[in-house]
Amino acid sequence: MQAWFLRLRRRGVSVLLVEHEGRGGNPRGTSKREDILDTLINLKRPDDYDVEDGARFEVHLGKARGVYGEAAKPFEAKLEVHDGKARWSVRAIQDREFDKVQTLSGSALSVREIAEETGLSKSKVSRIQAQLKAEGKL
Repeated sequence: MQAWFLRLRRRGVSVLLVEHEGRGGNPRGTSKREDILDTLINLKRPDDYDVEDGARFEVHLGKARGVYGEAAKPFEAKLEVHDGKARWSVRAIQDREFDKVQTLSGSALSVREIAEETGLSKSKVSRIQAQLKAEGKL
């Protein structure tokens, strides 16, 4: 398969390879076929996903040749329908974490309790709280 991908690349043809995760959370089979790919995009279900959310997922770049900085950061995408028109909305995953910490901080929970509730480390919760305080949001 790799030789075929290389022939297509030389002809200027883009290749889109779609795989699903195996039991270990990685693509099934050999990772060798991914060696020549320029970009690997991993779609993950958010921890707080609800079936009512519809098409909502996290986008993580597992490999991204030529993509760096803000463009390489993971984000959340959601398909929203308003007035019969569908459009994708995106937001930084960090924003979602900030929203969770801000909401839980307002309910008088300890840093440890917020960390347990969100799945974040206690130090990350503390850093987010400090940033929220500096921005006047806490």
